[in-house]
Parts: sequence; structure tokens; C-alpha cells
Amino acid sequence: MKPSTSRGAEPVADDEGAATKSPSGSQTLFRGLDVLDVVADAGAIGLPALAARLGLTRSTTHRLATALVERRMLTQTPREGYSLGSKLLELGYLASQQMDLPRVARPHLEKLWEELEDTVHLGVLDDDRALYLDKLTGRRRINISSRVGDRQPIRSTGLGKALVLDDDESRWRALYRKEGPAAAGAPNEEQWIAWMRDYSQRGIAFDLEENEDRIRCVAAPVRGAGGQIVAAISVSGAAQYMDDERMGGLVDDIRTAADAISRDLGWNGKRASGAKT
Repeated sequence: MKPSTSRGAEPVADDEGAATKSPSGSQTLFRGLDVLDVVADAGAIGLPALAARLGLTRSTTHRLATALVERRMLTQTPREGYSLGSKLLELGYLASQQMDLPRVARPHLEKLWEELEDTVHLGVLDDDRALYLDKLTGRRRINISSRVGDRQPIRSTGLGKALVLDDDESRWRALYRKEGPAAAGAPNEEQWIAWMRDYSQRGIAFDLEENEDRIRCVAAPVRGAGGQIVAAISVSGAAQYMDDERMGGLVDDIRTAADAISRDLGWNGKRASGAKT
């Protein structure tokens, strides 16, 4: 679907001499952004195909693309056409450096907390442990003992499992074994691996009272701009409020919140190249 070039600005004269007015600054800006969107979607693309995708004349498209090449937003290669330029790499790096994960995630965590009244966590992988970066304490009577700065096991926490959903089976086995013998009543290695296969397919992970007695949770991964898992969020509550039916009902809410955070981090909806599907 080609980008819209109708943004409420006046029509533009092209090199064929149409009797139209000069473009407004905002229209030129939007058209330039459309050029970047098309090139990002298509990869290397020649001028005729680019103009066709934009719905503009070749002369107008050439002027826009030339300006972007001059600013290093695009690069031009003979016989291949236009592709994204090095300036976008610089800007992407700066954006990632300036983006504070807890700050970006907080509004989405608060929305979950308001809707569900359970404890909400945000965490990242840290030396094969789940490090809690944020916590919103639930409004129910039973408190959950986690704290910001805690490092919890991967194997027994929903948040931890969500952080490694893209890993392969050999990595899962290494993580399982690293945490030593399973406690009484906890899943053995084969059962845990079977759970992880299922969780990976569904994009969700559960803690079924594995980490803390009578506490259950539902967790989902958060992805960065490259599609890789960079964090995870979870909703935790006492087992009396988290029976199987309610946990199943929370899956869509938690995945939706995690995806919203991911989009704010620049995710385009695709997993990282090489991630398990």
C-alpha cells in the first residue's frame, strides 16, 4: 500500500509543468518521510519504482531523494538504487541511548495496574537472572515480596521465562541446569522444556507457584527495535485470585501491553532474525 501523499497541503508543481502551487514546508517534510518509509520497506529501490510507490512524478521523487542523500538519510548505488543511509544509524543509536526503558514502559504498566489491581513488574535479563526494574504493588490483601533491584531465577519465574522465549532448546537446558536440582513438586527438566516450547509458541509465560508459594503470574516479552527480546512484563497475584481460568483471560491483556511498550521502543512487529518462531 503506497503512502498517502495527501496531507491537506496544496498540490505541488512537477517538472512536467502542471499549473499548481509550490509545496508547503509540511508537505515536503511528509513526502520526505514517505520516501524513507518506502525505502525502509523495500530495501534498495530504483527511482522509477520509488516514484510509483509514492504516487509522485520521477522529477519530484528525484528532488526529494537527492535532498535525503545529501543529508545522509539515504544512499544511492548505481544499478541498485536508493537505500537507507548512515545518518539513520547514528540517529537510531542516539535514540536508543536516550530512551529510558522504565520511563517508556511506566504508562503501560500503570494502565495494567489500574485495570487488574494485581502486582505488575518490569524486568530485564542480567547474568542469567531476571532483574526487576519496576514494580507496581497490587491492591489486593496479599503482598508479593519482590523488590526493584531483585534478581530472580529464570527457571521458576514467569518474567524470567518470558525473557528467554526466543532462545533455543540447548540454551533452555543450560539455564535449567544452572539453577541446580529442582525443588519437590517443581517440574523436572523435560517437563520444563515442554512448557517452554509451548510458551515460546504462544508468546507468553506462566509461573504456577514455582517461585513463591501461593503466588502465580502471567508474563510476556518486550521487544526492541531489532525484534529481539529486551525486557519482559508480568502480572502477579495470589493463587486465590489467579486460577487457571483467570490466568488464561489475562494473556491477551498482558501481551497487548508488552507489544505497546515494544512499539514505543521502535519494534515493527517482527521477531529478530534468527529468533525461534
